[in-house]
Amino acid sequence: MRKIAFTLMMLMTTLSLFAQNNDVEMADALRSNGKIYVVVAVIVLILVGLLAYLFALDKRLKMLEKKSSDKN
Repeated sequence: MRKIAFTLMMLMTTLSLFAQNNDVEMADALRSNGKIYVVVAVIVLILVGLLAYLFALDKRLKMLEKKSSDKN
């Protein structure tokens, strides 16, 4: 019963998202000036940097786990 109630609640919240209009003046201005590509490039660069950091961190953690399991 809780799953059904949770699902219905989530569906009701997503319905309100469709009711919003698509007039975003800032996005239109950036698109018309061609600066939207700069914004997208910066966001992609930040995400790639975060992913690279997470993979490097995961690699270090695996190496430390391997060292600690070899000692035991």
